[in-house]
Amino acid sequence: MMELIYRFLVLASLYQFVASDYQGDALFAMKTLLKVPDSQLQDWNQNQVDPCTWTSVLCDENKHVTTVTLSFVASSGTLSPKIGVLKYLTVLSLPGNNLTGIIPEEFGNLSSLTQLSLENNNLGGVIPNSLGNLTKLQILSLSQNNLSGSIPESISNISSLNTVQLAFNHLSGQIPDHLFKIAKYNFTGNNLNCDSNTSNPCASSISDSGGSNNSKIGIIIGTIGGIIGLFLIGLLAFFLKGKKKGYRREVFVDVAGEDDRRIAFGQLKRFLWRELQLATDNFSEKNVLGQGGFGKVYKGVLGDNTKIAVKRLTDYESPGGETAFLREVEMISVAVHRNLLRLIGFCTTPSERLLVYPFMQNLSVAYRLREIKPGEMVLDWPTRKRVALGTARGLEYLHEHCNPKIIHRDVKAANVLLDEDFEAVVGDFGLAKLVDVRKTSVTTQVRGTMGHIAPEYLSTGKSSERTDVFGYGIMLLELVTGQRAIDFSRLEEEDDVLLLDHVKKLEREKRLDAIVDRNLNTNYDSHEVEMMIKVALLCTQASPEDRPTMSEVVRMLEGEGLAERWEEWQQVEVNRRHEYERLQRRFDWGEDSIYNQDAIELSGGR
Repeated sequence: MMELIYRFLVLASLYQFVASDYQGDALFAMKTLLKVPDSQLQDWNQNQVDPCTWTSVLCDENKHVTTVTLSFVASSGTLSPKIGVLKYLTVLSLPGNNLTGIIPEEFGNLSSLTQLSLENNNLGGVIPNSLGNLTKLQILSLSQNNLSGSIPESISNISSLNTVQLAFNHLSGQIPDHLFKIAKYNFTGNNLNCDSNTSNPCASSISDSGGSNNSKIGIIIGTIGGIIGLFLIGLLAFFLKGKKKGYRREVFVDVAGEDDRRIAFGQLKRFLWRELQLATDNFSEKNVLGQGGFGKVYKGVLGDNTKIAVKRLTDYESPGGETAFLREVEMISVAVHRNLLRLIGFCTTPSERLLVYPFMQNLSVAYRLREIKPGEMVLDWPTRKRVALGTARGLEYLHEHCNPKIIHRDVKAANVLLDEDFEAVVGDFGLAKLVDVRKTSVTTQVRGTMGHIAPEYLSTGKSSERTDVFGYGIMLLELVTGQRAIDFSRLEEEDDVLLLDHVKKLEREKRLDAIVDRNLNTNYDSHEVEMMIKVALLCTQASPEDRPTMSEVVRMLEGEGLAERWEEWQQVEVNRRHEYERLQRRFDWGEDSIYNQDAIELSGGR
């Protein structure tokens, strides 16, 4: 039963994950086709599925993308039809670029759109008839393009429309009568049925007095003014978004006297902001190692040639950001172990919070499993064993030797780093939590990474040491398989989305060869692989009480006590499997179906 509940909770939580994912995919596809220069939109990262953190993108409180404003970003490509999936998009503004191609029919699917601004580009083709489906559209601005054909009659049926700008295209034919009745319109510079000889002027807000040349100059000035206005609006939106996200203008001054006296821990070094600015080449994007919930991590080199990693918190003024900084400094300063990431120092100013770590030249386990470049070393089996044991020892120290104990809450391959000798170093304590020694669990907001979150934490918000044990078990499966904890591509082969379910199925079928990472070829010890999978499955049991402690995990990895524990688990698992299959049968449309039973009960006596 617990397994069924866990699957339901995970899949329900994945709904929001997938929703965010499809939005990110659509926007990244747009960026790709727009051919935006590399210097622009650098934080539009295909691997970061939450586009609400991206430049020039605004979202509502439910993480739905509502505004995309890319004014004058020097793009020279085409418009992506995939944008049509953004059902909550209200503003799409791309003026002042060099866009070519057509306006996709799929733009008519943007059911919430109130403003479409594509002026001052080189778009061709016709105005799609599907734009008439945009029943909430108020502003349609397509001036100064190469659009041809007629104005679709469907557009005149949009009752909310109050502004239509179609000047200086190659449009021809009749203008729907209703469009002359809206507040602002401009059809100048086309071959349309409007001129000084008709009762319908080509522009609602421009006088014909003073001659056609003056009129055209006025139109051009007015159009340019409108574009500049849109640009300023976009710039203001970007500034307000940046302020909301915590971005600030760089100040190139030494801030030695502006540190925060509330934070001071023992042997940690207090760095000058200017010192870290120079070390990271002014926090250059080319030095970004990764990006987390509270900021980016940059590679840097100090004046004495020491390589460092600098975590720059970008939203420290929010309660979460400030708390995260204080937590990390305190937690890491007291947690000293060879398998835990050591904090070198920090920097605080009225406008900055930065953490400084040693640079891990072999990056993370996740990188070595799935993102290595040609010529880089694949993790061999002996190294993976060492990583498994080192990570376990690091977590054991956090749980059983720190006072108060520490829960990491986001144990995964991406948060296990590798030093120069490929020794495991557990990093990223941004989600760690101090646990009062008098309590066994703490209720809090669920935070972590889908696929790694324990069922009891997902359902109740209560985390404990056993929450970390579950995440560690999933990490072991990552080490063995090289795969992600959640992978939708497995659906193509009719396999389970969740790595845990996928491995359980293969383990029951005794298909060891199908479990092991193909990058290992046959260079592994089958007995050791089987042992690691057994430890992983023991760690990922649905009930937290059934999972081993990290000290027990360490002993099992060292060859002590695994056989007895596994035999106990096997019997429990068999019973659970029978119960699970029985419940599944009850939900089938068969003779024993609960639907048939309910139908009999509801029919009553005759």
